[in-house]
Formats: sequence, C-alpha cells, structure tokens
Amino acid sequence: MTDPSYWSAQRCLAALRSREISSFELVEACIARVEERNPSLNAVVAKDYERARECARRSDDARLAGRDLGPLHGLPMTVKDALQTAGLVTTSGAPSLRDFVPDEDAVAVERALGAGAIILGKTNLPMFAGDWQTYNAVYGQTNNPWDRNRTVGGSSGGSAASLAAGFVPLEIGSDIGGSIRNPAHYCGVYGHKPSHGILPTRGHIPGPPGQKGEPDLAVVGPMARSPEDLRLALDVLAGPDLLDAPGLALSLPPSRAERLEDFRVGYWFDDPLCPIDTPVRAALEATVEALGPRVQLVEVSLPFTLSEIVPHYLRLLLGVIGGDMPAPLRMLTRLLLPYYALAEELGIPTDLISKNASRGMHQSHADWARANEARAKLRWACHELFKDIDVLLTPQVPTTAFAHQTGGNHLSRRLVVDGKKRPYMDHIPWMSLATTAYLPATSAPIGLASDGLPVGIQIVGPFLGDYTSIRFAELLAEVRGGFQPPPGY
Repeated sequence: MTDPSYWSAQRCLAALRSREISSFELVEACIARVEERNPSLNAVVAKDYERARECARRSDDARLAGRDLGPLHGLPMTVKDALQTAGLVTTSGAPSLRDFVPDEDAVAVERALGAGAIILGKTNLPMFAGDWQTYNAVYGQTNNPWDRNRTVGGSSGGSAASLAAGFVPLEIGSDIGGSIRNPAHYCGVYGHKPSHGILPTRGHIPGPPGQKGEPDLAVVGPMARSPEDLRLALDVLAGPDLLDAPGLALSLPPSRAERLEDFRVGYWFDDPLCPIDTPVRAALEATVEALGPRVQLVEVSLPFTLSEIVPHYLRLLLGVIGGDMPAPLRMLTRLLLPYYALAEELGIPTDLISKNASRGMHQSHADWARANEARAKLRWACHELFKDIDVLLTPQVPTTAFAHQTGGNHLSRRLVVDGKKRPYMDHIPWMSLATTAYLPATSAPIGLASDGLPVGIQIVGPFLGDYTSIRFAELLAEVRGGFQPPPGY
C-alpha cells in the first residue's frame, strides 16, 4: 500500500470507494503515524483509537453491504479540543475541565460523524482558545513541524500541526481572532473562516459546556491540506441549527468565477497600523506578480483603514470574551483606563490595540451598541467594495512562525518585524476585517519565506461568498504555493 499520510481527504475517499484501501487500514495508518511522530509535536492530545477502529470496521461492513454512510464515509480525522465530543474528554485546555467528558457532540462534530467520518482524537489548543500560541496546563506545548522551537499558532494550533505532519487529512477548527487562519499560515496548511452564522457553534467551549447561544463573531470551520477539501467539509458542516432548520435553509451562491481569468482581484498589503515583515511581504508580492497575467487585478480604493476597523472589532470581541478574561488581566486593564484617558487629553500617543482592548473589557452596553452600528456600516461598505472585486487578498499576520513565548501576557509579549519590536497584539489587525464584517476568509499557503518557514495569504470574499474564496484558493494553487510537507515529514 502506498503511504497515505499526505493524501487529501478526497483522495482518501476515492481510495475507499474503489477499495484500494479499507477504512480500517486507513485508520490504522493514521494511528501509526500519530504514535510515531506526535511525541515530538504534541498535536493530538486525547486519543480515541479503539472507538475509531470499531467505527472503521462498521464503515467497511456498510460499504461491503452497499450502504453509503455519507460524503465522509470511513474518513479518519481529528477535531480541535474546543469542540465537545461525546464520550471523549474535552478540556479546551483548561485544568477545570481536565476530566470533562460530554454526553453530546458539538454540532460540527455531530455533522461530521453523521456524514461517516471517524474521529481518532482531539488536537491541542491554548486554554479556552485564547492565544496565538498553543500550550496549556493540561496537555503542555505543541511544536511546529517546520521547526519545533517555534509556535504552531493558535488557537487551532494542534489542528494545523496535525494536518502539516500528515496525521489526518481533515480537521475542524474555530476562529474569532484568526484562530483558523493564524495557525494555517504558521504551519503551511489551508483553513476557512466561514461567513458568520452559516455553521452553528453550539457545543464549542468557550462558552461554558452546555451553552446554547450563538456568540457574536465566533465561527467553526474546516482545515485541510487542499482547498477542495475545505469545500467538501463546508458542504457537510454548514446549515442552520435545529431551532432554525424548520423555517430556514442555507443555499450559498456558487463561486463568482470558475477560471482565474474571470476573477477580479484586489489586494491590500499596506497599512501603518500593522507593518509586515519583509520576508512575508516578499512572498505576498510575488503571489500578486504571479497572478498578474492570469487575473483581472483591480486597483481598489478602500473605504476603511485598519485603524478604523480595529477599535470596533475589539469592542465587539471583548463584548464576547472580556468577562471571562483572567482576573489579573482584568485588573491590569482597569488600572490602565485612566492612563489612556489622560494620554488622549494631553495628545500623547498610545497603542491603539491595547487601549481599545482595555476599554472593550470594561465597556458599557451603550459602547458596545455604538461598535455594533459601526460594524453595520462596515458591512455595507464591504457590500459596495465587492461590487468591483470578487476577492480581496491581504496578509494574515506580520511574521512567519516565531519562537515559543510562554511567559508574560498578550500586552507584554512582542513580535519582531524587520528588526523592531512590535506588540504581540499585532496578530489582530489583518484578521479584523473579515471577522468584524462577517465575511468568509480562506487561508492559503503561498510558499516559503527566506527563513524557510511557510507564508499564507488571506483570501477575503463577499458575505456568503464562501465558495468564491475557496475556489480562488483552488486556482491559486495552480499558480503559486499549495501545501508542501515540512522537511523530514
């Protein structure tokens, strides 16, 4: 049997249908690879091998009997440990949930299983999915297969590492602050942040176990090694939750174009709020240069800047997560509020991101309502923008994967951009447009930077234009980038 470690999900499914390989054989191959390679990476943290083997046997029996279990029939996968999985410990990286075993699945997990998928285990994340690195007191630190001294990103860091290391062909992550796109960029895989509201987040931790409401901004979405697999997974996972299903149905429009030549492409790589490290910028610019003869490049005049978007995004974000921040951080940010007020009065420059994160953590409902109205205006501005273009290409984060930083906090850590220290919170700005305006965004690998580490590009589409951004990612892989295994894997 040819080693299936780097087969795409669709290649695996074709092999299963043709009986080139059985589901049991494929599951065993994935388990063997995890057991061999995971100890140095720590990406897969909760394992469910025996149940996976039994599911694989049932999948093979069903196929022999002529029964189709669904579009993912017999496909092994892992899921982020933020998603409740019945009968399997689900911690969200929190010591308080170290022994929590749910009795029901998150909606995304339920739909994957209902489509015939087989879950081998859970992948690591920062505590309560709250960082752009992946480590916690329950399972420890996850290392990047491109360089084990570097971060995998977060919060879906274990998910990205599992894909990059060839453990499984498909994953489910989640995103509110770049948590799908960021680790996809750092690990050189694909990820899709769906349009907000098309895929239920019920069963995701955080919120607390048992929460029924749909939080603002947050999404659940697929991660894979090929963009075609993103589409496959989205078709399985998307659709209204039980309360809405009797009267609502999801019908996403087809891609606006099918050929590169028919795509109208804008790009936005420069904003003074968040400069991009030269090696990352070089990869982004080389991508546009490669696309130039093949697409309709459009010079866009953007009706917004990052400095206008980010404050509203942070107010909305902290409206979701601010109350659950650790007490010391909440105390620190409250103490900083008078300083920011005085600095504004005296005209003293302050860090826009930290200032608005602090204010968002302690805002009134009236403050949140003003940010929500600003969001509505941004969505209308995007509606107009996407009359002239089909996709907008942007950076995702300023650097390639950085060395592990487990000390300090979000306000004290630093990134290094062109030799200068920048705020750790610079992870936020380029992710903020798609999240704030509810837009779909596909992360696609476009090659390696001069330091030998992966670079991804963010493909932002119009609201509900998920198939448009995913289709563009498919076509982009023919011109530049695409997944490549890390050295030694």
